[in-house]
Amino acid sequence: MDFTTKLRALVSQVEQGLERLVPPADTRPVLLHRAMRYSLESGGKRIRPVIVLAVAELFDPSGGRDPLPAAVALECLHTYSLIHDDLPCMDDDDLRRGRPTVHKAFDEATALLAGDALLTHALGLMVSAYAEDPALAVALTRDLADAAGSRRLIGGQVEDLAAEGRTDVPASDLEFIHLNKTAALLEASFSLGARIGGASDHDRSLVVGVGRDLGLAFQIVDDVLDATAESATLGKTAGKDAKSGKTTYVSVFGVEGARLRARAHSDAARDALRTLPGDITFLTELVEALTVRKK
Repeated sequence: MDFTTKLRALVSQVEQGLERLVPPADTRPVLLHRAMRYSLESGGKRIRPVIVLAVAELFDPSGGRDPLPAAVALECLHTYSLIHDDLPCMDDDDLRRGRPTVHKAFDEATALLAGDALLTHALGLMVSAYAEDPALAVALTRDLADAAGSRRLIGGQVEDLAAEGRTDVPASDLEFIHLNKTAALLEASFSLGARIGGASDHDRSLVVGVGRDLGLAFQIVDDVLDATAESATLGKTAGKDAKSGKTTYVSVFGVEGARLRARAHSDAARDALRTLPGDITFLTELVEALTVRKK
């Protein structure tokens, strides 16, 4: 199966899982569940859940444990973070994936609560879906909670906001922001898949490192695209980082310097993949696709 066909098949699995494992839009209260699904169903690359599925398959091609609930939980958590990131008190964005952001399509309070609901649904889903294997359920839930917590995703967001408008942010602080705001969930996607696939601790540590390098490369490419692409291409507001005075890899290293750093992290991720057992073809091509993307 070629890369594009495999990617479409995995994305299709994710879409089916979202349909099945998230409350329907007509669930009471309808406004809340409509807002949750509005954001979940607005498209997106589904990178993180796809990685969960692909890594689980890498370590367990027979599919002994179902990775789909973990993949859906991670996408719910990621979507919550986007809803909150777009709020007026945060990045104040009007466009996400080519559509009005949730607080524009509904209202600010509904957007806030929809994000809260997706976060709690993600954690609840992880526990309930793997209840028959308590040790696995605990490990998966811990991975997800750690990635989303005050020292990782939320901590990165806090330091990102604190860096706005400053011209003296050192490269080490910028890396901290994106190791946590962006890379944390990509690390989690590799870790969840590895745990479900029964990987050894050594191999799980290796793939978490892949997620770390991929997360940094992905964020750097995001920064470059924000500075060089058009809103219609990106599906979100382009040029917003510079207008809001955000510290980015482009503001610190310039466009070409940022591109060189993205390539270095991409190469490191692919080098680490080569040390793993099994067929790494799809994951290697995915790393490449994510770091040469145009949107």
